[in-house]
Amino acid sequence: MNQNLPKSVETESRPTAEHIAGGLIGLLVGDALGVPYEFTEPENIPPLHQIEMEPPASFPRAHRDTPRGTWSDDGAQALCLLASLLTCGRLDLDDFGRRLVNWRHQGYRALDGRVFDIGITSQHAIRRLHAGLPAAQCGGADEQDNGNGALMRTLPLALWHQGSDAELIEDARRASLPTHAHLRSQLCCALYCLWARTLLLRQHGDETWNVAVTTMRAQYPAGTPERTELEDQILSFPMEQCSGRGYVVDSLHSARLALQQPDYEGAVRAAIALGHDTDTTACIVGGLAGIRAGFKGIPARWRRALRGQEVFQADLEALFNSTRAQPCPRSK
Repeated sequence: MNQNLPKSVETESRPTAEHIAGGLIGLLVGDALGVPYEFTEPENIPPLHQIEMEPPASFPRAHRDTPRGTWSDDGAQALCLLASLLTCGRLDLDDFGRRLVNWRHQGYRALDGRVFDIGITSQHAIRRLHAGLPAAQCGGADEQDNGNGALMRTLPLALWHQGSDAELIEDARRASLPTHAHLRSQLCCALYCLWARTLLLRQHGDETWNVAVTTMRAQYPAGTPERTELEDQILSFPMEQCSGRGYVVDSLHSARLALQQPDYEGAVRAAIALGHDTDTTACIVGGLAGIRAGFKGIPARWRRALRGQEVFQADLEALFNSTRAQPCPRSK
């Protein structure tokens, strides 16, 4: 992508290519930025100003054989979802499930065809997908299956979706099912997608989280299982317990915590500074921070360091077309 988008894009009143591209590329950059720091305790993460695609020489980086600027399972699965949405023109779970199988076994949408860092719940679900079970029946539905493996990939649905809030909620819940079928994971994905949509429409608003929560509450009246799960298990999570770990509710609120930083760079660095599941936390944060900041708000040095433009460029341009946003030109 070029460093500058057409001026006409910046003056559109609807969500623009600037912010749509910011969301998708922000997700991929956040994921790639977090990869070298994964599994690290927060006290061992480098100082904020040293968090870069290439960690300090003395830092014992994770995934040492992975070139800098490489996204992990997070970005690859998000691109699988985007490709499925664009191809089918709707959320087709079985098509999406086949793409997840192709990613796992053939490296589809993975850089260098290399698959790494796949979660246990996702592994089990993809085995069921590979065996031919319907995608809607493959996700783990037990309490211990509430990892962040569906949340990390769900942003393309919000970037693509043109339906009502209620339809977005329903599709976000369904998109979780192939790997993470517990109600809690479904609702976290739905709330995240609403939050992303609110950011797309009010990029500089301070109340986007509260707007998304209000919309979710309106969808599920008091006394319904969804409302009880939302209030008792998701919204009640204490912010002071955010740890950047793999639990889906922790990941959602860790994103809230990191997004208190005013710009993209500060937000993804704050996500990585939490330690532990750094690539996924930074991926989840990076998508939202990229929407908020826009494409040009993502540091150019990180955009340049991101590998794999040839993998996602055509789908990004198709996404612009599907949302009637002006396409973004290719970079040199």
